[in-house]
Amino acid sequence: MEYAVLVSGGVDSAVALHTLASRADGPVRAYYLKIWLEDELSFLGECPWEEDLRYAREVCAAAGVPLEVVPLQDEYYDRVVSYTLDELRAGHTPSPDIFCNQRVKFGAFYDAIGGGADRIASGHYARVLRDPGVGVRLAMAPDPVKDQTYFLSHLSQEQLRRAEFPIGEMTKAQVRARAAELRLSNRNRPDSQGICFLGRIRYTDFVRAYLGDRPGPIVEADTGRELGSHRGAWFYTIGQRQGLGLGNGPWYVVRRDIDANVIEVSHAATVAERARDRFVVGRVHWIGDPPGAAGATSAEGLTLKLRHGPERTPCTIAAGGAADLATAETLEVRMARPDRGVAPGQFAVFYQDDICLGAGTILDREVGA
Repeated sequence: MEYAVLVSGGVDSAVALHTLASRADGPVRAYYLKIWLEDELSFLGECPWEEDLRYAREVCAAAGVPLEVVPLQDEYYDRVVSYTLDELRAGHTPSPDIFCNQRVKFGAFYDAIGGGADRIASGHYARVLRDPGVGVRLAMAPDPVKDQTYFLSHLSQEQLRRAEFPIGEMTKAQVRARAAELRLSNRNRPDSQGICFLGRIRYTDFVRAYLGDRPGPIVEADTGRELGSHRGAWFYTIGQRQGLGLGNGPWYVVRRDIDANVIEVSHAATVAERARDRFVVGRVHWIGDPPGAAGATSAEGLTLKLRHGPERTPCTIAAGGAADLATAETLEVRMARPDRGVAPGQFAVFYQDDICLGAGTILDREVGA
């Protein structure tokens, strides 16, 4: 068995590397993926990739594992950044990290090394369950706050079969403690935040660099009264309350009209009335078999995540049209409680107990439409 470990310079991947190296039944090699878009984003500031690489070299040297740098800037732009920009232009809420995992870390990277590894390991908080009777399943980590199955929900069976998550059974506190025991140079390094290719650059600056500013009005959804102005509808998402610059709040974004360049908001006193408990998803991806019996057109007893985090909401799903869950192009989703942040383009990730089943993209249409 040969292992390829993705090392980013952070403490999670460092502990994952040392954990795997101590128990591996075959050779282990470490790889640093260089995805910082130097030419496109250099005018916005410096990405700390050189600092990341220095830490990666140090932890690999301590583990006695060779490190190789793999440049994947073009692949990252084509498969992740382009998707992000297209979704923003369409008025949708993208989730680049989901496609970073599917298309780059467990996709383009594997191709770049010529398939030269049996397993690809990373510092994700998730578990792989290997059962010959039911295939390979993606399970949540015991740390509900750090669990990253949301971001892994588009992996295929083939990708998951190759995946290895050495810290998947650990909590963040345990990872930090292990890093201290190993005296790793990055043991006290803060966790990275935001989208990986941006480094310390603010997301709004990235959006402005590609899409620019397009000032427009902010109006009250219930009355049509103009309350202020915004810099461009693509800077905002449904449910957002920060960065609106409005008084007498809090105010929440409840609708965006990209074509008219209008942001509609509701006050906290009335925003609950606009929360949604049902929606339609398309581009459905099941990691393995869909829930329920073969040929089932609906499933109950599920939960979902609308965003990365510990909160899961009970839900039911039904296949759109006459299809079953395995072949349906769309699913109708009903949640046990409404959410004010349901936005087109966002991913709904489905779970059965602690197993991540897959995901669908929220469409800009109503149930029954």
